[in-house]
Amino acid sequence: MRRFAVVFAALALALCISPVLAAAAPVRAVLFYSPRCGHCHTVITEYLPPLQQRYGDQLHILLVNVDEAQGATLYREAVAQYAIPQDRRGVPTMIIGDTVLVGSVEIPQQLPGLVETLLARGGSDWPALPGLAALLPAVPAAEAMTPVEAPALAETPPFLRDMPANALAVLVLAGMAVMIIHAGISWSRPGGAVPAWRDRGIPLLALAGMGVATYLALIETTGHAAVCGPVGNCNAVQQSEFARLFGIIPIGVAGVAGYGAILIAWIVAHATRGRPGVLAAGALPLLALVGTLFSIYLTFLEPFVIGATCAWCLTSAVIITALLWFSMPYRTGTGISWFPDRAEQKA
Repeated sequence: MRRFAVVFAALALALCISPVLAAAAPVRAVLFYSPRCGHCHTVITEYLPPLQQRYGDQLHILLVNVDEAQGATLYREAVAQYAIPQDRRGVPTMIIGDTVLVGSVEIPQQLPGLVETLLARGGSDWPALPGLAALLPAVPAAEAMTPVEAPALAETPPFLRDMPANALAVLVLAGMAVMIIHAGISWSRPGGAVPAWRDRGIPLLALAGMGVATYLALIETTGHAAVCGPVGNCNAVQQSEFARLFGIIPIGVAGVAGYGAILIAWIVAHATRGRPGVLAAGALPLLALVGTLFSIYLTFLEPFVIGATCAWCLTSAVIITALLWFSMPYRTGTGISWFPDRAEQKA
């Protein structure tokens, strides 16, 4: 009878402890990030700490730096295994259970609910990614700190992270440099007649540039993933620390303002008489020159600092460089007026 009582007590204790152990089974997730990604910094410093305080040892997050060779390889494995589409590739990216979350908007919005759901199901293991085990800390899961930082690895040089796209950026950079040299040599020389097609191309290019800049501004301000096209990684660029001027103004917003200023200057140069029209005409190449110099700086950052190239950014760089060439005849402050009594003038 005594033995029966002992066995019964042991079973009762096991039944009481089992639900607690089941509830304590952790949820494990992997967060791909870059130290240069502003959106990653926001997720890691603002959104993850409150979740850690709430769930404690029930939530384990492995931080994987995609700027390092092994981290970049693991991210490519994740892209292939989870069939992440082109327009959702970039950091921050979190894989939790069978779900992929991307961006500083999606992760904070959906992660808490996913954690609750997975905890109710008894937790979740690390994603089944080849090579992930090598990044896990050499301690039992119950003793692992949360979030878990992956061990330091040799960092891949920025240019080598995406050589085809970065090589394209270098070609665009070289073309812009050639145009700047040409502008410097030609600036003090007298210009010739302004072809009508060249004059009319200025507002068309300005409108195209505004369209590109508006799209980038929406991406930068909303945190949504960009549609990048066949080459490059627009999201890595847009989520980097260089995506905001002085850390405040989104580069896309600055681009909209710049292209808008060029369009306004062209209209004023053609629609007004006297000094205002002359000043507006002279402002056209100056605005394009400033925009081209700034684009050279941004284009240099992509392959050599960020390690990723944005096709939209390269498109804008080509447009502003073309605007500099188109507007060079107006460097002396002359232009074509809407008024019929003002004929085409010399530059």
